[in-house]
This record gives sequence, C-alpha cells and structure tokens, in this order.
Amino acid sequence: MNFTHEIKKERLLISLSGDLIGEDNGTSILEVATSAIQEKVLACVIDISNLRYINSSGIGVLITILTKFRNKGGEVYLMRPSESVQKLLVITKLNAIFQIIQSEAEVIK
Repeated sequence: MNFTHEIKKERLLISLSGDLIGEDNGTSILEVATSAIQEKVLACVIDISNLRYINSSGIGVLITILTKFRNKGGEVYLMRPSESVQKLLVITKLNAIFQIIQSEAEVIK
C-alpha cells in the first residue's frame, strides 16, 4: 500500500492506494494523524478511491484515526470509496460510523 498526505485549509488529506492491510504503513499513517492533531488540525479526509482492499487490521487503522480525531473534537471523512470498499463499509456497518463523502467540498465546517 502507498499513501500520501498533506495539510491544506486546516484539513489533513490522506490518499491511500493499493491494499490497506495494517502492515508497516498503518503505523506511519497513525503517526501522520497524531502529528496533525498536535498541530490543531481537527478534520481528516481520507481519499480511499484507489484502495482495492481493506482487511480487519486496515479497518483498525481507520477506526484508530477516527478515535484520535473525535477525542479532540474533530472528524474523519472517507472520500470516494470504491464499490468493493463501499460494500465492506456497509457489511461492517462502518458506513454508519464514518462520514462518507464524494468530494472535499462536502466536509462540514
């Protein structure tokens, strides 16, 4: 799995591609999120449009990021999930926990 990140307009934007299966990248993504929170960033948009697959460890990474942001009064948005990832979010009922958006413009101020 590959990921990139940037902070713009007081939002952390993380773009994921490949397979989110926890591995070493999970720790790196969590470090990026923690660092952003320390810089008072309270919104995180995770672009998962290029994510092919997520396993339980990958779901754990997303939930940990969500918990970190919400504990500080922030929010996490999952952007443009692929059809297969969207099905997984529905099956696991995570679509009721995460805010699913199609563009950054939908982020609630």
